[in-house]
Amino acid sequence: MDEIIPSHALMPLSQSDDDLAQHLREFVQDKEAFAPNTWRQLMSVMRVCHRWASANNRRLLPMSPEDLRDYLSYLHSLGRASSTIGTHQSLIAMLHRNAGLIPPSTSPLVSRAVRKINRVAVVAGERTGQAVPFRLSDLQRVEADWAQQPSLRNLRDLAFLHVAYSTLMRISEVARFRVGDVMRAEDGRIILEGSWTKTILDTGSLVKALGSRSSEILTQWLVASGLINEPDAFLFSPVHRSGKVKVTTDQPMSTPALKSIFTRAWEAAGPGSPAKPNKNRYRRWSGHSARVGAAQDLARKGYSVPQIMQEGTWKKPETLMRYIRYVEAHKGAMVDFMENNEE
Repeated sequence: MDEIIPSHALMPLSQSDDDLAQHLREFVQDKEAFAPNTWRQLMSVMRVCHRWASANNRRLLPMSPEDLRDYLSYLHSLGRASSTIGTHQSLIAMLHRNAGLIPPSTSPLVSRAVRKINRVAVVAGERTGQAVPFRLSDLQRVEADWAQQPSLRNLRDLAFLHVAYSTLMRISEVARFRVGDVMRAEDGRIILEGSWTKTILDTGSLVKALGSRSSEILTQWLVASGLINEPDAFLFSPVHRSGKVKVTTDQPMSTPALKSIFTRAWEAAGPGSPAKPNKNRYRRWSGHSARVGAAQDLARKGYSVPQIMQEGTWKKPETLMRYIRYVEAHKGAMVDFMENNEE
């Protein structure tokens, strides 16, 4: 129970409140039911919330609507983004539900506070952030630059960028591919058989196909690294400064190591100056850039929203639309009407 929230942060428990402690213990025991990132976020939110509750003599569990309203207002006063505040609210509600309690967010008191926070944020000019897109033209520029300075690390990084762009998968999902997941179509192009993504979690496999050039680059990496003979190894493994590959079968490359691939790509062939920052982020290519860039490229070529959603395993159209909103801006009914009005 203390993994989520220290015992002293709970309200005084009577004998009849033992169910609360039991619910929390069961919640911790079943944490594998949630994505690792969700659990990490929950732990982070509980730490922040616990510090605030302790400093202000408030109760963390159960949390009253008045206390939740004040906590969310506190986050707003710190300049936290409305999306971040919404995450805190959702995770606190999740904790209460799993503890067998009514979430304080169901109160109109909290609803009004959130509405106020969102309204103030929008009026003040807050906008949803978006990673700088890594498009096909960028991939081609990086490939041309690294062709002039060949190395095993550059080859691995290029293969990773090809797979990340071609599959529209999150970098943590790309990192989970193993050599044994590589199959060949009759024409020699590669088919990757994955296991699961953030939005697809079932026993059926996830199949992603690569084009000819991406298949060629990935094959070059497998042969040059020697991983082609290691079916249990992760498809993308660390490359030591000596130029030797470290074959790994237990843990995929870390998120910081994967993000550094985009940093090196930016330095090699990125735009000359950083993009306009959003919330002090998104100045250069990041781990989400290939996913965003590929979605925008597909939209520019006229592929439908359902087609792009299928490629990127999005469940909600509004999530995708945040990525392609500028691409789709001139495809609205009113613009079409004004451009084609013959009267």
